[in-house]
Amino acid sequence: MNGLLFGLWAARIPAFVERFGLDHDALGLLLLCIAGGAIVAFPLAGRASDRMGAKRLTRLLIPVQICTLLALPLMPSLWLLAPALFLFGAAYGATDVAMNGWATEIERAGGRPILSSFHAAWSLASGAGAASGLVFAGGPVLLHFAVVGLPAAALGWWLTRVPWQSDLSDDGPAFALPKGGLVTVGIVALAAALGEGAVADWSAVYLIEALSQTERAAPLGYACFAAAMVTVRLAGDGLVARFGPTAMTRASGVLAVTGASLVALAPGLGLALPGFVLFGLGLGVIFPLAFSRAAASRSMPAGQAIAAVATLGYGGILIGPPLIGLVAAATSLRIGMALLAVLALLIVALARAMAPPPAP
Repeated sequence: MNGLLFGLWAARIPAFVERFGLDHDALGLLLLCIAGGAIVAFPLAGRASDRMGAKRLTRLLIPVQICTLLALPLMPSLWLLAPALFLFGAAYGATDVAMNGWATEIERAGGRPILSSFHAAWSLASGAGAASGLVFAGGPVLLHFAVVGLPAAALGWWLTRVPWQSDLSDDGPAFALPKGGLVTVGIVALAAALGEGAVADWSAVYLIEALSQTERAAPLGYACFAAAMVTVRLAGDGLVARFGPTAMTRASGVLAVTGASLVALAPGLGLALPGFVLFGLGLGVIFPLAFSRAAASRSMPAGQAIAAVATLGYGGILIGPPLIGLVAAATSLRIGMALLAVLALLIVALARAMAPPPAP
């Protein structure tokens, strides 16, 4: 549900660009509203998750997220769209922290890596949301969001009835940031998130403006990227168990650098789409590894540790798009996309941060 709703938004960004006549600068600044909402929500949701339980919080937030998405196409002006995007970002970010906290509880109870497969479901759904733009291209955005999003939210809310007793904790501050080894984990997640957010929000615009594609073909970049993330995440748990988190992180970084470079240099879809595939393969396991490492922290409660890493990590998903917009406005959209390859080098350089913490 969470991934599908995000994919729906990503697929229809060109429609908002056309409706409000947005240039790169304006779109980049508008996307900062989503980033602001999510960054405020991350640590608050982590604290709430520890206090009331990750499962309960997830169930409470699902109706909020779908309502904020449906509100976006109803906004008649940029002055109203901006706060609506802030609320959408807050609902998305809070739900993300809560459901990842719940997932790490299930992983600990099972005693083996499984978080990657949960993230595969997110990627599969976000790709499906983006691909649905092929069907609804040129049609009303509200109709698109309602027809696809409402059934997904209803199903997600119904499925959260499953019995589960979440861990509870009253320790720690209301607003926590990473500390110790989690800072480096957060930086690795940030580098991956900047790339993921940029592809989600700029790939469609990039294919239209830099590669002269039509609006109907524009969602293909993100759809290929998300499909690649699904593939590697489905295999990720077994790969992590076999090779370890450090080696997987380093290899993933190399793939991400290669894929982002191909996208930035591609003269057409023939190289751009394989580049999006490699980039997705490179970024796919980074978030599951980062959240598993955060949940294993010995210095913070699990919910706050996940939220602290998410503040840097998933914050990057939302900071990345406006950053690319500002760079594109100052230089070109190709150079903005090339920046993702440079950021991916951080994943290679800091791979050792993903190793499990030493036993007490």
